[in-house]
Amino acid sequence: MRYRTLDSKLIIETAERLEKRVAERFPHAGLRGVAIELVSLSRDLAKAAKALEAPIWWLRGVVIAAIAAGTLMFLFVGTILPLGRISGTDDAVQSVQGIESLINMIILAVLGFLALIRTEERIKRKQVFRKLHGLRSLIHVIDMHQLTKDPAALSIDFKPTSHSPARITDRADLARYLDYCSEMLSITGKVAALFAQSVNDNVVVDGVNDIESLSSNLSRKIWQKITLIDGPLRSARPGT
Repeated sequence: MRYRTLDSKLIIETAERLEKRVAERFPHAGLRGVAIELVSLSRDLAKAAKALEAPIWWLRGVVIAAIAAGTLMFLFVGTILPLGRISGTDDAVQSVQGIESLINMIILAVLGFLALIRTEERIKRKQVFRKLHGLRSLIHVIDMHQLTKDPAALSIDFKPTSHSPARITDRADLARYLDYCSEMLSITGKVAALFAQSVNDNVVVDGVNDIESLSSNLSRKIWQKITLIDGPLRSARPGT
């Protein structure tokens, strides 16, 4: 079972190791702060995902009590109270109408019980999406940090303007910076997958898949930049 489930400890260790790598190579870059935040968020979300595995016992107690109370009420109406007392007459039409009302009430009660049973699912789903919102925001922050890391700056024909952001002009450093961003995005996808592993809910799985698709798409854009660094631009500036 070790290789069939995600281990939150290993994910956190990977995030911590990545933060140290970023700190060693880019100690003054804003990306280091993002890496630190990723470690902190990974720890918090791993705990939250673990906590969601346990049932909400107090809610299940309320559901059981409500079902028991409803069952006793129907037994009281159906056995202790005579049908004639309910309808107030021996007329057959009145009796049929009374039975129809009773059936409608039973159907509504069953629907209410089903809704009550799914309350735990809805509560957990809401908690998951609240956590995924923070993770989605971090993914966009990572994307912002790689946005200005353009491989075109390595070209000998590149001429920055007075408002151009600070560029990494070393080919190896730029490739490592972009690779770190890609690794961070990959870790966010794995952290999100912890919730799909803890909560067996199709809506949660779809939400996690959206997070993973977002991180994968942004990572694909980053690797297109890395390909440019290792390709034509490498021969354009052999000295970098």
